[in-house]
Amino acid sequence: MIAKKKNPLGKGYIQVYTGNGKGKTTAALGLAFRAMGCGLRTYIGQFMKGQHYGELDAAKMVPEYITIEQYGRNTFTQIKDSPDTEDVWIAKAGLARAREAMLSHKYDIIVLDEITTAHYFHLITIDEMLEMIASKPDGVELILTGRYAPKKLIDAADLVTEMAEVKHYFQNGTISRDGIEG
Repeated sequence: MIAKKKNPLGKGYIQVYTGNGKGKTTAALGLAFRAMGCGLRTYIGQFMKGQHYGELDAAKMVPEYITIEQYGRNTFTQIKDSPDTEDVWIAKAGLARAREAMLSHKYDIIVLDEITTAHYFHLITIDEMLEMIASKPDGVELILTGRYAPKKLIDAADLVTEMAEVKHYFQNGTISRDGIEG
């Protein structure tokens, strides 16, 4: 077990990983892995995800450092005119659970994976995301990922990274591969 320093993150910052390129979730997972090496604990709430991904099994190998919970059905969310009531309920319950984790003093880092995409599909409001930021205790780093980050969120963040797709093999018919995309 790695010894954890008292409040190693100072006040803690707000980070946003957005854009249409691959790598937003992967960057957040990499941060959690790096943090684990310093004895820090990370909670990851995955919005709009209920499918199996490799990171779920990896987190089970290090449960004292990384916890992942999913807030989505085991299908891709299909948004046509308005979101399904069940998808909204799951997302809002997930946000409440993530807030509980953030305020528990058990975690140094909170990742809200795909929350900006959940906002884009009207599952979470900008006010709910800003309230999460406002209630963040000192010493906790808050990471929000997903496409379509709204300007108000970008303005509220301390660090914003935009992943831009330049070229992607999906365009040539390559499907998602275990260990790389899933």
